[in-house]
Amino acid sequence: MKSLIIDRDSLSVQLLKSKLEELGHKVFDEQVKNDALPLIKEHRPDIIFFDHLPLPDPQPLLLEIKRTAVKVPYLVLLSQNTSKADAIKAGCNDLLQKPISGDAVREVADNGLRLSRLIDAMGDEREDFPSAGGVIAKSAFNQLFRAAIDRACRYAELSYVVMITVENYDDIKIDYGAYASDYAVSKMAYHLAQLRRQSDIIGQTGKNQYALLLQRPLDEIEPVDAASRFASGLNALDDIAPPKCSSVQISVKLIHLPTGTLTAEHQIEAKDPSLS
Repeated sequence: MKSLIIDRDSLSVQLLKSKLEELGHKVFDEQVKNDALPLIKEHRPDIIFFDHLPLPDPQPLLLEIKRTAVKVPYLVLLSQNTSKADAIKAGCNDLLQKPISGDAVREVADNGLRLSRLIDAMGDEREDFPSAGGVIAKSAFNQLFRAAIDRACRYAELSYVVMITVENYDDIKIDYGAYASDYAVSKMAYHLAQLRRQSDIIGQTGKNQYALLLQRPLDEIEPVDAASRFASGLNALDDIAPPKCSSVQISVKLIHLPTGTLTAEHQIEAKDPSLS
């Protein structure tokens, strides 16, 4: 990961840079905001940490960063007196509170990496998956996913994505053949379409992966309950594993937008009941 720090506070820059380098990031820093813009074009950072002071509002700098960036980076506001909600409403992905804590740096960096990888995977156009049976195509889901991130930043709308993945898809394909691996994924997809609410948008985002977009839930508990419901529903089924397959390993991950925070995670193991 490449990170850029824009901040006039040299002590904060020093501390943040050392923590990011410990995490394996290649880090660039610049005190002068206008001088930082060419670095964004040159290095294409994945994460940008910035303090907008002495400007009273972070949005002018945010707009300049977004106009300059080739791809939209993960944007983290550095501040002593701003809430995370206000940072997100201003257009950032997350907030890193000053004075800077090492644990907080790790958490924000992990979230940034998670969301960046998810955005890259969603936007990978080399392979699409067609709409069928209430499941929309990957390309269509990607547009809605990006719009949800944008609306979460612009209007502070609560949004989550649930990623449901057959983790050992390739192993099943090697051990039992392509029919078995595709059988497990198609069975999982069929049941997800039954378990979801009508308002939930579901798309196929990989050969072994489906995603559900949960937009404007009533509160932060509702998405957690939804992820738990999907996990419990899948766990109760006995027809996901193809015949003779000893284990289909499924993960259910709930990710908050636009921070990329892993809010909940469940691991499920489905087996052919005849092997019990």
